[in-house]
Amino acid sequence: MDAKHQHTAISTAGLLIALGIIYGDIGTSPLYVMKAIVPGRIDPDLVYGGISCVLWTLTLQTTIKYVLLTLNADNNGEGGIFSLYTLVRRRGAWLSGIAIVGGAALLADGVITPPVSVSSAIEGLEAVYPDIQTVPIVIAILIGLFLLQSFGTQIVGKAFGPIMLLWFSMLAALGVYGILQHPEILKAINPYYAYNMLANRPGGFWLLGSVFLCTTGAEALYSDLGHCGKGNIRISWVFVKLCLVLNYFGQGGWLVAHQGEQLNGRNPFYALMPEWFLLIGIGIATIAAIIASQALITGSFTLVAEAIRLNMWPKVRLNYPTDVKGQLYVPSMNRLLLLGCIAVVLYFRRSENMEAAYGLAITVTMLMTTVLLSMWLLYVKRVPKPVVALFVLVYGLIEGSFLVANLIKFPHGGWVSVAISLALISVMYVWLRAYFIKRRLTEFVKIEPYIEALKQLSNDETVSKYATHLVFMSSAERQSEIESKIIYSIFQKRPKRADIYWFVHVDTTDEPYTMEYKVTELAHDDVFRITFRLGFRVEQRINLYFRKVVEDLVRNKEVDITSRYESLSKQHVTGDFRFVVLEKFLSVENEFPMVEKLVMQAYFYIKQFIASEDKYFGLDTSSVKVEKVPLVITPVREVALKRIG
Repeated sequence: MDAKHQHTAISTAGLLIALGIIYGDIGTSPLYVMKAIVPGRIDPDLVYGGISCVLWTLTLQTTIKYVLLTLNADNNGEGGIFSLYTLVRRRGAWLSGIAIVGGAALLADGVITPPVSVSSAIEGLEAVYPDIQTVPIVIAILIGLFLLQSFGTQIVGKAFGPIMLLWFSMLAALGVYGILQHPEILKAINPYYAYNMLANRPGGFWLLGSVFLCTTGAEALYSDLGHCGKGNIRISWVFVKLCLVLNYFGQGGWLVAHQGEQLNGRNPFYALMPEWFLLIGIGIATIAAIIASQALITGSFTLVAEAIRLNMWPKVRLNYPTDVKGQLYVPSMNRLLLLGCIAVVLYFRRSENMEAAYGLAITVTMLMTTVLLSMWLLYVKRVPKPVVALFVLVYGLIEGSFLVANLIKFPHGGWVSVAISLALISVMYVWLRAYFIKRRLTEFVKIEPYIEALKQLSNDETVSKYATHLVFMSSAERQSEIESKIIYSIFQKRPKRADIYWFVHVDTTDEPYTMEYKVTELAHDDVFRITFRLGFRVEQRINLYFRKVVEDLVRNKEVDITSRYESLSKQHVTGDFRFVVLEKFLSVENEFPMVEKLVMQAYFYIKQFIASEDKYFGLDTSSVKVEKVPLVITPVREVALKRIG
């Protein structure tokens, strides 16, 4: 079986890797959920209601919406909110706004997930060592985790899978131990207890903000679909959900057995553990928390790659550390997430402070997913309108309630994730709007009238030779067209004489692993166009692919790449290749509508901080010329100049 597909087939290895990569976030929620629901005096009604809410949230939100429904909405095996958007984007331009808000909110909450998981685990040490400083330990663990990313999630998954199997087994064992302390806790399966807490308990509705923490990893689960495949996720979820539910009921059993007492900072999760097991349990919890962070990090990388393909994010470098399907590493995103996580730890310091901020942004993502999923059900799957309306009503009500309940977190730190979300939304909006502005203003011309001029320039020995082979990256989708800026660069900026002109266009397909090319000879032995059709998961290594195409053409005797310099051609020396990448800059000669002016200024400001496009295309920097060309919008028509002599 092909290496990139082997982990999506249902297998023991695939199930283990799914445990290692997918469930970290949702799997470590027992560390902090009950502690957030029952912060002070232990009230049995609150415990029964809280456990019932958790059970039915996991069932309705995670199992039915994500595992059963949303996993079907894959884009050639890839998941995540942007993949879902790709499937429905032709149904309305407004859907791009939904995708941007949802994607930005998911990335923003990803900055809080690693600190809250790792802090919750490490703070368990305070039961053994009361004076321990947890903040430096948490930061050191996070730095180590982010340094691991460049090795790829295959290595991480193989190492983490067995550990997560141990973690979930421990959750189940501790849960059974807690249930035995107070078996009546099983009555909380009845949804009446959830209704009673929300409807009749003063302030009960606002506890939904804490209950919601049990399902925050569901969106990451969908984002990581491409790493493991839906079959492995669905089968492993049966085991994962059973272990989680047992543990929540076990914590509930312990809490009811100690009703009337004050928790005084005790965590019901660690309180379940026998004293001799505490340090071992904390060790396993810490490793599980590290893996929890992994789920969001890999999901973030997938999201960024999707956003680049949709022109919603700058073309930053993407690395593919392994040949396993869907696994990639985004160095710039890795650095941003690390800095964000360290800042969160230093600002909040304690896990209970982070819990107060956690979950607000992710409810927004889930609502956006519901909107896109309803469009997919309606237009792609042709589900009857009344059924889709029922889906929107049920999940709009559930997630709307969670969002309202989470709004009380805003002044307690929720504003942090909202601020990060708004910053990311701004970047995505600017990038998408700038893409459409540039596309509108890019002038394409027919290449046919310039073929003869290119041949004449190629043979004009009065012009010094610029390169033997001159390669231009072109965005023209029709093979009969070329950007006027390229013609300007060849003939007017500085005449660029070459023996052979090559125009290279990269077309990114919706299929993940397409690798095709097409060659069009526009003038025999003088002008060629190469169109690459590359899947959205294929690394952009145009330098390598281009040379492979040229080798094929030489082998088929379709082109002669021997140097045309007389002294070198006798030695059969291959001619030099030079790539030209045209990079637009904002011309001073333009008149903008105000919004477009602000968008383009922001676009070019952000562009200063990222690598030029030759890095994204994987071109050999020693043979690349990045040439600046003006992006002239509307030249100023009337200038009040008066001749006086």
